[in-house]
Amino acid sequence: MSEDQKRDRPEAAGTGMSGEPQKVEGAEITKTGGAGEPPGGYAGANPPAAEQAEAEKAASTDADKEAKIKAAAEARAARAAERAAKAAEAGDAPEAEKAAPTDEEKEAKAKAAAEARAARARERAAKTEAAAPDAPKEPSPNQPLLDRFVAILKENFGEVVEEAFINEKGGHLPYVVLKGEVWPEAAHLLKNHMELKLNYLRNLSGVDMETHMEVAYHLISLETKREYCVKIKTNRETPSIPSVTPVWPTANWNEREAYDLFGIDFPGHPDLRRIMMADDWVGYPLRKDYEPLDPEV
Repeated sequence: MSEDQKRDRPEAAGTGMSGEPQKVEGAEITKTGGAGEPPGGYAGANPPAAEQAEAEKAASTDADKEAKIKAAAEARAARAAERAAKAAEAGDAPEAEKAAPTDEEKEAKAKAAAEARAARARERAAKTEAAAPDAPKEPSPNQPLLDRFVAILKENFGEVVEEAFINEKGGHLPYVVLKGEVWPEAAHLLKNHMELKLNYLRNLSGVDMETHMEVAYHLISLETKREYCVKIKTNRETPSIPSVTPVWPTANWNEREAYDLFGIDFPGHPDLRRIMMADDWVGYPLRKDYEPLDPEV
């Protein structure tokens, strides 16, 4: 090959003397992206138009929120300043104090509310009376038992019944208040009477009525299942009622309890002493005038 032919022959794309690729004019080499890189690498990668628009919208929204918050704060401050100015014009007292009702106003409102409630109650009562006139009260189903009970006592002891009534709230239980001086003989009669047969004392309880003391005896016939209550009154200064333990043995501990807590004496009791409190205890805890020596006990 002549020298002229060598000069006119173009250089082939290949390796140079060092084995490195040579740049051929007119042929651009495009880099293929590696793992996780966009095609062409990061240098030529541009964010999509949609993502750019979304970013601009978010920035605009944040700016709007900030502007609204600032405007609301300014409005609140303006209202607070306006209220403060009005309060200053009205006087030195705080607005809350002026709005608070006085004692006279509270009392007037309470009185008005009470009168309204009373008026409503009167109105309801008037409607009830107009709707249904008072019907005659029916006698208790145990009234015949009470009448017969009183008759038996009068037949044997005369006028010893101080009071007789039906306890409607207590299951229509017949109640009789007897004079204390006939109580031992009356107890024997009530237990052994062929019609009454009150052979069991189910309960005995003391009562402080402030003006006097009472003991209530709840009696039942185990044969007829009929129940009665007998009350005996005594004074507060030296309360004393004859014991019925010889008639009804169940009265034993009950009388001791009434003695222990109320100070009621029961002459004829076989062993009358305290049953709950210590022997040296001062006073009777269930009396309404009881004042303990040690308030912490």
